[in-house]
Amino acid sequence: MTANKTLHTNFLISRNHKMMPFTSLQEVETAIGRSLTRAETLWFNYTANKSDYVLYCHNIPLVFLLSTLPPLFYLVMELIFPNYVASYKLQPKIKFSLYDKFTCYLGVMKTLLLTVVPMLLASYPLMKMIGIRTSLPLPSSMEVISQLIMYFIIDDYANYWIHRLCHLKWMYENIHKVHHEYSAPMGFATLHAHWMDVILFGIPSFLGPALVPGHMITLFLWLALREIESVENHSG
Repeated sequence: MTANKTLHTNFLISRNHKMMPFTSLQEVETAIGRSLTRAETLWFNYTANKSDYVLYCHNIPLVFLLSTLPPLFYLVMELIFPNYVASYKLQPKIKFSLYDKFTCYLGVMKTLLLTVVPMLLASYPLMKMIGIRTSLPLPSSMEVISQLIMYFIIDDYANYWIHRLCHLKWMYENIHKVHHEYSAPMGFATLHAHWMDVILFGIPSFLGPALVPGHMITLFLWLALREIESVENHSG
């Protein structure tokens, strides 16, 4: 990579936590006193001409993929092994047609476009403020694991209380009941909800990274795991 001014300048967090700009792999390796790992080299090359905002916006296609592929996996399993899947369902007698599931999926895509995408775009300044970084070196596996554990604990605790709030009479009748329109849970209905519901339950997902900020890669991994867990919880 050259020091072309049109390219995004990468930054390195040094041992004294000051931001040091660099424009080549050699500069990075000299600054940290070691060779870059394969993952760090790939990250450097991929992010070289991308702003932090563009990197953060990778969450948008990520959330669309995660709202499609995991529930699609459960659907395929149900079509191929109906009896096996039914044996693990809490309400095996309640079945939804492919049309029902596709209609639900279209509604979820609408929710993503009108609520989740604007929320992600608007939250970038907050992510910068709390210190989500894109710099090298990449976090160690222990750092990533420990932060993910904290995120799950914080998310689970906050989700519990928000869920209780949403089952208060006024909140349920005016907002949360949309999420319970389907008589049995299914993966595609994970984000079948009132737009205010989506925002409220989105708070716990960002609360962990806000309290324990880490690397952008950790944030991507967290949001992916959180969405997969949510689909699994709604699979029935």
